[in-house]
Amino acid sequence: MRSQESIFRICFRGVYSCYWTGSRDNNQRCACFWFSFLSLVSVSTLGWVYICFIAYNDHSDVNWKAFEKFSRWVNWFMCVIILSSVMAIYCLLLLLFSLFQFAIKEPLDLHWLHKVLLFLGLVIVVVGIAGISSEWKEEWSTIHLSLQATAPFLQLGAVVALTMLSWLVFQSYHRTQSAASKALIIGALVAVSVAIFLSPLLIHSPCIIDKLPPKPALIGHRGAPVLAPENTMMSFRRSAECEVIAFETDVQLSKDKKPFLMHDNGTKFLRRTTNVDVVFPEREDNSNSDFTLEELQSLKAGEWFLKTDPFWSVNLLSEEEKENARTQTVPTLSELLDLAKERNISVIFDLKNGSYDCNVTVTTILNSSISHNLIWWLPSTCREDVKKHAQSFRQVYSNVSEMKDNNGSFLNVKYSSLSTEEIRNLTSRNVMVNLWVVNERWLFSLLWCSGASSVTTNTCHVLSDMSHPDWHLKYCTYLIIWITADLVSLVLMVVLFYLQRRKKSRNLLDSSLNRKEMYPFLSKKEHVSSFE
Repeated sequence: MRSQESIFRICFRGVYSCYWTGSRDNNQRCACFWFSFLSLVSVSTLGWVYICFIAYNDHSDVNWKAFEKFSRWVNWFMCVIILSSVMAIYCLLLLLFSLFQFAIKEPLDLHWLHKVLLFLGLVIVVVGIAGISSEWKEEWSTIHLSLQATAPFLQLGAVVALTMLSWLVFQSYHRTQSAASKALIIGALVAVSVAIFLSPLLIHSPCIIDKLPPKPALIGHRGAPVLAPENTMMSFRRSAECEVIAFETDVQLSKDKKPFLMHDNGTKFLRRTTNVDVVFPEREDNSNSDFTLEELQSLKAGEWFLKTDPFWSVNLLSEEEKENARTQTVPTLSELLDLAKERNISVIFDLKNGSYDCNVTVTTILNSSISHNLIWWLPSTCREDVKKHAQSFRQVYSNVSEMKDNNGSFLNVKYSSLSTEEIRNLTSRNVMVNLWVVNERWLFSLLWCSGASSVTTNTCHVLSDMSHPDWHLKYCTYLIIWITADLVSLVLMVVLFYLQRRKKSRNLLDSSLNRKEMYPFLSKKEHVSSFE
């Protein structure tokens, strides 16, 4: 009778199978299949969410590629994260309900709507992984790198989950009557337990270290693009407030051969960060060589930042700062050099149009009054000429082989292109290693522990406030935590096994006593059955 059912039983059955008035008979094999499928999708969506949150450090790359394709700036990556998180929460809650169903001995009968949504979740995961594998392969290096930061915590989480789920495993063990099934259940549990308990033997994290290296210096990537429109004087001034050691920017030449600062290049280079569609609507698809410096500086280079809010950070700005951002224009290289000289901050840049821009750029720098040792020369196309005419420029290399060939000592590469061991080896040989673009605290912490010299970042206001990595442990401390967690888990599982066994024995005893009490009232056939 429904009146005799607990509210929890009704709730769990209703959510899982949509049968609120009572359960129905179902195929046990089919129920086991859908429970296994639910478990698979839950683990898959959870893993996909992990990938999304780790890849968030490079989310602007995805948004930029989408802008190139659709000519509209939308934070597509955040949409993916929200959708994936909702799907993962849904799957995990459904899995939790199924485990409760199993615990209270309620039949598992998954409703068809849940089945459809689970297939949808699996499709999202498969499409996402396929997309990364085909269009964003380098991100797998980031995922692999992240495990050095998260593996110790994932192992502890796995120990906790294993301990909690062992209650249901032992319940299944005591319910089954087959000796082979019991051996299979215990064998599987022992194998999984050994793998989880001993997995720290395979964990090699740079943050498990006895002596912490110095904090990496910060380089402002296009200034401070989270706090101001990228590659504007406001952005560079905001990054100077973070005590960066260098401004990173991009240099191009205008039609009248004046160096200006802008990342986007080629045709349509003004669409994303200026109001060219309003001022020069018939020329919005033109390239940098079609605009004079005067025309470029007539454009607003900050309104887009307030409208699109690319980093969801505009709310951090005061009204005065918003007005300042709105009035920003396209800056020249000379303006940045003056600011760098004033603040004694170095400048590092890419040349967007190769060797043609090199001579004019070098001449502009030499004609300024900035100290030459503040210029970090990165472009490789005209490096030899630069060495002849500006010997005091500090030469920066984009790969290890080029640096070795030139006996250099300054490397500027993407953070995922070097292993943590390679970073340590290079810095131990007095090579300055700068890694780009590092925005998230976990990644900065990992590279800090690895001994990186500096990082190029969009979030200098966040990283500058960090006085220590998010976590680091001495090896002996981690060893104690690891062994203690494993032992506590093992003891708890033994206790749970004993309690389940005791519960089963008590149930069998109660059942036997009830049958003895009912013995006088049984039929003759039931007497014989009871005796047997």
